[in-house]
Amino acid sequence: MKPVAIFRHSPAEGAGYFATYLEGHSLAWKLVKVDSGDALPVSADEFSGLAFMGGPMSVNDDLPWIPRALQLIRAAVQADVPVLGHCLGAQLMSKALGGTVGPNPQKEIGWGRVDVADSEDARAWFGATRGFLSFHWHGETYTLPPGAVCIASSPYCRNQAFVLGKSLGMQCHVEMTPEMIRAWCESGKQEIARCVCPTVQTAREIEAHLQPRVAVLNGVAARLYDRWIEGLKI
Repeated sequence: MKPVAIFRHSPAEGAGYFATYLEGHSLAWKLVKVDSGDALPVSADEFSGLAFMGGPMSVNDDLPWIPRALQLIRAAVQADVPVLGHCLGAQLMSKALGGTVGPNPQKEIGWGRVDVADSEDARAWFGATRGFLSFHWHGETYTLPPGAVCIASSPYCRNQAFVLGKSLGMQCHVEMTPEMIRAWCESGKQEIARCVCPTVQTAREIEAHLQPRVAVLNGVAARLYDRWIEGLKI
């Protein structure tokens, strides 16, 4: 099978548990370091799937790689190559496919509940899971692109996950590892300090019970990834 392309937009926001999952299922992957100047492929033909990770930028920023990423996502969906988006990645998917991206009513940083929709589409991806504690770090969010279905939400963000055919976009971060969370808390400590509100947790709150929380989150991620790899293009 062709490899899965993983697009990294920031050195600290890499593939995380998603890479561990792929390796555990003997699936090849290739990291495209957008943050280091790696060129985005013109088409998705050489890959079985495309995965876009997070990043501190906005999809509305004037960055040279963003139009190319949007075009690649559109081309992949048209070619029936599944796309997977984590946070910024989901926002790129929304904008590429006809949605919009703008400020969320509340910035979310830390652990927060995500509720799974009571629908056939949601059950196809989440199985019996009706809700879970996820990791969040975002100030913007997306609207659903035409044809997409919302399969998860949270008290502070209406669209936490959407599906469009074989593709899945998630505002929340299910790909986290303990190491990534600790690194984000360190690099983002000034941002945390500036935001005094119920939806932004302190580093101490975020890192409490870290190992068991991440273990449960990885289990949710694995269920979602199980469904996503079913659509990989041979």
